[in-house]
Amino acid sequence: MSPRVVVIGAGFGGLGVVRALRERGLTDITVLERADDVGGVWRDNTYPGAACDVPSPLYSWSWAVNPRWSRRYSRQPEILAYLRETADREGLLAHVRTGVEVTSLSYDEAAALWHVATADGTTYDAEVVVSAVGQLSNPAIPAVPGAETFGGPAFHSAQWRHDVDLRGARVAVVGTGASAIQLVPAIVGDVAAMTVFQRSAPYVVPKPDQGYRPVHHRAFERFPWLLAAERRSWFWLTERFNAALGGRSPISRPLLATLRAAWRLTLRHQVPDADLRRRLVPDYPLGCKRLLFSNEWYPALAREHVDVVTEHVTAIEPDGVRTSDGRLHAADVLVWGTGFKATQFLAPMRVTGVGGADLHELWSDGARAHLGLTVPGFPNLFCIYGPNTNLGGSSIIAMMEAQAGYVAQVVVRLADDGPHALAVRREVAAAYDREMQSRLADSAWSGCSSWYVDGPRITTNWPGLVAEYQARTADVDWDDLEEITA
Repeated sequence: MSPRVVVIGAGFGGLGVVRALRERGLTDITVLERADDVGGVWRDNTYPGAACDVPSPLYSWSWAVNPRWSRRYSRQPEILAYLRETADREGLLAHVRTGVEVTSLSYDEAAALWHVATADGTTYDAEVVVSAVGQLSNPAIPAVPGAETFGGPAFHSAQWRHDVDLRGARVAVVGTGASAIQLVPAIVGDVAAMTVFQRSAPYVVPKPDQGYRPVHHRAFERFPWLLAAERRSWFWLTERFNAALGGRSPISRPLLATLRAAWRLTLRHQVPDADLRRRLVPDYPLGCKRLLFSNEWYPALAREHVDVVTEHVTAIEPDGVRTSDGRLHAADVLVWGTGFKATQFLAPMRVTGVGGADLHELWSDGARAHLGLTVPGFPNLFCIYGPNTNLGGSSIIAMMEAQAGYVAQVVVRLADDGPHALAVRREVAAAYDREMQSRLADSAWSGCSSWYVDGPRITTNWPGLVAEYQARTADVDWDDLEEITA
């Protein structure tokens, strides 16, 4: 009998799981998506300038290469269209139920299945549950005193207000992360004045972007090996960067030094004002936060009507943003470019496993999961893009495809052997976690204060190469798993 599978989330991760299951003949799959459409982060992030910072030949499913990308670094509308069209062509959308928000997961030991409760009161029962909500699904907005008193429109970059006209407005942007470096250059020409509030400066290097012309499309279609070669080339390059961040490669120091030199030259060339350059120098080693790519960020900040403020934001008032130096920075519109709650995995769902164990209580000092996928005491529950599977470079889709293949192997075993429950052995999970934290302690992320870190633990990032992760998940080690009985 084919196990019932509930997948939570219909972005690249969730839809990739559906495809991996269907490829193996498994069809009893229900995807629950809280929004009104598929797409994940590429559905939600519609802010001006939204684009991918990984080349599209690599940031795409390996089983659905696209010879007709309009440019190397595709923008949000094109990526979302690719996801939708590919999912439709593969028959994946038939499994998706939109507008369904999962509130809790509880394991029924007697029946060996999961009860999946939703906000509308409906409960779905399934032998297998796969959470594919990702690390970038819940916006993070700081608890700044007085935020609710702001007199104008205020919104997060992932909840962009397209009905707000920014022409001639004074705009305050809080945050200088991956979203901010795209949206600020996209709107800077429309606004009357812009104030960018920076807690810590990012490292930004040139983006090797280019448009693909019809001649490229024809060549990619006629000679598929050309597109495959570009994909392999970008994979090789990003793997070198992953190796440098992991700290276990002989090229780590030279490569990071080269990138730092490229950043410094870019900053000096694009920002003539010495005082502004000083404010844009990061106060942490390269690698602590994601390296950002842009040809427009520094020139945008150097414009006369833009001010970069490094003083701490202490309050929001009806007329603007007040900082620790006592100054009130007037603003008509407030944009939060403050990223996501990346370390709060599976939140805000409540997850209860064997013996009533609460997953979030177990993760109170930081999330952990064997291979980033599975947790002892939570049988037949899997996380896509779970703890310690994020990348400092390269395409997360490659990681999620590897995870989908692992999950599919387990579900096939459940189908072949009849209904039962499998969970990772505690000693196996503990040994894996020790390995991860030990390797991360030797990496570029060690000692960094950033969104990678949850307390004393680095909970988000993978310390090795994508190729290593693919090898470790390619074949399930059945000795790692144990049968869970009532």
